[in-house]
Amino acid sequence: MLSDQRSDLCKTQSLSTHSRFESGFVEKDEMMKFLPFCLVLAACILFFENNPVQAEPYDPLKISDSPAPQPVDITMQDQNRKRDIPLRLYLPEQKQAAPVILFSHGLGGSRNGCRYLGEHWSKRGYVVVFLQHAGSDEAVWKEAALRERLKALKSATTLQNTMDRYQDVSAVLDQLASWNTDAQHPFHKKLDLQHIGMSGHSFGAVTTQGVSGQTWRIVGQRFTEPRIKAAVMFSPSTQGRSDPAQSFGQVSIPWMLLTGTKDTSPINDTTVEDRRKVYPGLPDTIDKYELVLFDALHSAFSDGTERPGRIRQNPKHHPEILAVTTAFWDTYLRQNQDARKWLQGKACRQLLDPQDEWQFQTPTAAQ
Repeated sequence: MLSDQRSDLCKTQSLSTHSRFESGFVEKDEMMKFLPFCLVLAACILFFENNPVQAEPYDPLKISDSPAPQPVDITMQDQNRKRDIPLRLYLPEQKQAAPVILFSHGLGGSRNGCRYLGEHWSKRGYVVVFLQHAGSDEAVWKEAALRERLKALKSATTLQNTMDRYQDVSAVLDQLASWNTDAQHPFHKKLDLQHIGMSGHSFGAVTTQGVSGQTWRIVGQRFTEPRIKAAVMFSPSTQGRSDPAQSFGQVSIPWMLLTGTKDTSPINDTTVEDRRKVYPGLPDTIDKYELVLFDALHSAFSDGTERPGRIRQNPKHHPEILAVTTAFWDTYLRQNQDARKWLQGKACRQLLDPQDEWQFQTPTAAQ
């Protein structure tokens, strides 16, 4: 009886061992099926560790293909001066708060000008606010006879209009701050007012200079707006016969200056040489840039609407303008280091025309 029990136990152990032996073969066969996949996966991991995927190169001209939102026209009032200030806002597609760029038009212009700048900068994620300055806007010449228009424009280049423009900038910034904190307003929390840029063309460049650190005789830096963190001037100019180092030596934020080899003005006889005195007048303690577009007229920075008798613009100028200014804003309003490398590297120089003059200087890496 005992012998039979032992015999049955041996048989049971033998069957159990045989079952595990067969199961081992099954598991091994299953593993062998996955071995090629595992080898490929391991090879891929090893490849990407040694050859990391390169990020897409920085490109200041890249924008979304989707249609840009229509600009929003608003007229605000500076209650302190009882002065209306028409605005045109170009809004980005993003939902979060965006850095803000203000733009001041030239003499006889309006909030409707330089649309190419507003559309591109907004598509790059900025809220772009175009100001219109009463007293030096399009109303100055529109009702004047053709032969009287130049005289009408010259008569608008007054000290009062200049100061009005400076105060317009501060009034608009105050209004933007109010809208940004108003829970009932469409712009509630849409504006990143810690990162504000200022820009303008011609008389708008004078406006930009005045609120971005320029020193004036008698009043000093009274109109400097501390909320502005970076500035771009199209067709900059000096203050009469004053020493540029005295006018611009106290600037403390990054500046970019753009002009052309034919950027003169019939209004106040400003020459290209006058415009180029601004850059050396800026201190070495800030980041500063200057682009001189070859063969560019004063109108090169406008929208470029073709009119009979008007010289056709170089189609390369606008892309160059958009590229360097966008990289500048990305560098100083977004602290984008890829933008900085592009702006200060070979890629920027390669995009520009060989006959353009491009220079920049930073406190830590003077060129």
